[in-house]
Amino acid sequence: MSTTKWVIDPTHSEIGFKVKHMMFTNVSGKFSKFDATIESNNNNFENAKIEFTGAVDSITTGNADRDTHLLSADFFDAAQFPELKFSATSFTKGNEGEYELVGDLTLHGVTKSVKLVAEYGGVMKDPWGNTKMALSLEGKINRKDWGLNWNSALETGGVLVSEEVRLNIELQFLQQ
Repeated sequence: MSTTKWVIDPTHSEIGFKVKHMMFTNVSGKFSKFDATIESNNNNFENAKIEFTGAVDSITTGNADRDTHLLSADFFDAAQFPELKFSATSFTKGNEGEYELVGDLTLHGVTKSVKLVAEYGGVMKDPWGNTKMALSLEGKINRKDWGLNWNSALETGGVLVSEEVRLNIELQFLQQ
């Protein structure tokens, strides 16, 4: 059985996240430098080998001061932990076009299993004859599970930064 390899198209992909700030608004961010590959033995991608790496210092939230704080030892400690990694352990087909993606996420020197909902967007040719494939991923993680513990109590109760991080990832791949 032949293996098909796919590489990420970074110009048409986004690794995004949202975190509640002050318990009532969302702050969005993304990583702008990343790489990913998929190797599959079949057309439905079930149990495909999926690998992802991202440069922590490419985080952007639209605010330079906040980004600098996120890169500091209070959060990601990018100097000590410059990369985040994800390696799939299973990619299982559910209902039409839906999958469950489970894998090991390494962040801030800690590796934990995460489960993401994946929507398979299909395969098609672009105007230049390249075969492309799309995936949308969603999930939630608790940042404290990876040692990202910094916070500040609010005078009115609650905390400044939520522990829950919602992931929103849009990926487009190019067949090799």
